Amino acid sequence: MSYAHYHHLAELLDFPGPEFNARARALTALLRDSHPEAAAEVGEFLEAIPERTLDLQELHTRTFDVQSLTTLDVGYVLFGDDYKRGALLSNLNQEHSRAGNDCRGELADHLPNVLRLIPKLKDRELMDELIGQILVPALMLMIREFDPGRIQKKNASYQKHYKTLIDPARGGNTTVYCHALNAVMHVVKKDFDVTETMDRLSDWCSRPQTVDFLGLVQKEMDIERDANPVNSGCDS
Repeated sequence: MSYAHYHHLAELLDFPGPEFNARARALTALLRDSHPEAAAEVGEFLEAIPERTLDLQELHTRTFDVQSLTTLDVGYVLFGDDYKRGALLSNLNQEHSRAGNDCRGELADHLPNVLRLIPKLKDRELMDELIGQILVPALMLMIREFDPGRIQKKNASYQKHYKTLIDPARGGNTTVYCHALNAVMHVVKKDFDVTETMDRLSDWCSRPQTVDFLGLVQKEMDIERDANPVNSGCDS
């Protein structure tokens, strides 16, 4: 089976450039017959994103980088700053190098890089391990962060720390990228039959002890405040 479509899925989550819309439309056509649920998610995504590339870039940044809802770094989603993320990065770096996969200046566990690695892996056992133990649980946690209640809590924390909240990009909203992540999940679910894995993990990702992006964000802001109270925007 060819997994070439994962390269195009990765482009859906890359920082968008001028050709983004055309490539996303081509992805919709590519997935329409083989992965109709994923194609529908990409279609909804395209209908909801801003028309201007600059606005879409701002939306991407607001969603994944600055006052973000989640991160695209798989290892951070799963492990935070735990040593396990370091081990994952080391192993992924080896696999990217072995496969000749260009990480484009991002870390080895950046989701688009992981997606591009999949069709280049020749070891099926390694591929299944990457999908079942790393990619699926990470995607589930990323998607969870778009829950309205969790968004509200994160925004409240950002506003408290930075004294202001960045507005969504013009013509878009910060939840639209959930469609892109859902599209990836639908494709993975169809290609690798991970329904049982997802069912098993559904309870796990809702447990309090699961790595919590909101908690990680709050921890980082506390560290920033204590290290430099003036530049953090907090009262000195």
